[in-house]
Amino acid sequence: VQLQASGGGLVQHGGSLRLSCAASGRTVSMYNMAWFRQAPGKEREFVAAITWSGGRTAYADSVNGRFTISRDNAESTVYLQMNSLKSEDTAVYFCAAGTGWKLVREYEYWGQGTQVTVSS
Repeated sequence: VQLQASGGGLVQHGGSLRLSCAASGRTVSMYNMAWFRQAPGKEREFVAAITWSGGRTAYADSVNGRFTISRDNAESTVYLQMNSLKSEDTAVYFCAAGTGWKLVREYEYWGQGTQVTVSS
């Protein structure tokens, strides 16, 4: 599975961005998909996950109510809609595919990351 993340950029505090992760290769619809993020000097952390069917989602407490994860299996793409962005959301965002849920080590496939910068 190859994953290509896009949609990052510079946005003002309170603004919105939509990240996309396009998958190719093996049937990605078989896998759970997730977004993680990593800020400078910090460990990679869980942001959101969605099951292969899209029927179940999970969010980190820090983004719950502001971010929404979704997927389109026909297009082999997962999205992360980010609203009410804060400076602490600044990080490189990675998409991942695998059989896990919230832990980095549970995901087998990773995209290259896309930078999100929120200015105050």
